[in-house]
Amino acid sequence: MKPQTMETSSDFSRLGIGKMGFGCKHYRRRCRIRAPCCNEIFHCRHCHNESTKDRHELNRQAVQRVICVICDTEQPVAQVCANCGVNMGEYFCEVCKFYDDDIDKGQYHCNDCGICRVGGKERFYHCEKCGSCYSVGLRDNHPCIENSMRHHCPICYEYLFDSLKETTVLRCGHTMHAECLYEMIKHEKFSCPICSKSVVDMSRMWRTLDEEIEATIMPENYRYNKVWILCNDCNDTTEVFFHIIGQKCSHCQSYNTRVVPPPVLPH
Repeated sequence: MKPQTMETSSDFSRLGIGKMGFGCKHYRRRCRIRAPCCNEIFHCRHCHNESTKDRHELNRQAVQRVICVICDTEQPVAQVCANCGVNMGEYFCEVCKFYDDDIDKGQYHCNDCGICRVGGKERFYHCEKCGSCYSVGLRDNHPCIENSMRHHCPICYEYLFDSLKETTVLRCGHTMHAECLYEMIKHEKFSCPICSKSVVDMSRMWRTLDEEIEATIMPENYRYNKVWILCNDCNDTTEVFFHIIGQKCSHCQSYNTRVVPPPVLPH
């Protein structure tokens, strides 16, 4: 049940106040927050974090005071203004001190994450090992890496856990921003920046390299040289014939390999 307010929709129209008419570029809301760390007033925690000169960040749960933008009354955190009765946010989380009018985002609070997420609670579950909410399609369907979301994006280095940008889980289990992955692939970088495993199906590329190697004859003095390689995709170590175009893993047929020193055999 939504909290009752003193104003009706006709009252808002009379006052020239649209439902989505207040807030900032991050959220639509009818309140501002007082940051307990510096005692300054901001539209939201992101506005605070972007404007502070010393780069300190606001602890969202620490906010205790908000200011209604309709009547300018400062008051304790609540969904409804104690003075004019306006609903300061259609979505309200008392834990995160979070307000947002755009409920089409499907906001929900995850107790395990300790913060609010978007996308609809029915579409996500909390992966205990990875330490974050993932799409239900990834349940039992991805390599778990402990606290994989509590790291910085390996491309732009923004902290992933509470980033506003869409995050994706790679085939290897590591995570990064979806837009950063797109840019990486656009620049023909197809391996994870963290573990070097392939991030997309490379089988077509491997077949193309097979054809190129078959058509490229190595000089006589290199033709039978062998090297040891480590496959970044399957982690297998094998000895193969050297070729200037690339070395193919004998185990998984991948060319995502690197030359390594030969293994040291026990005496």
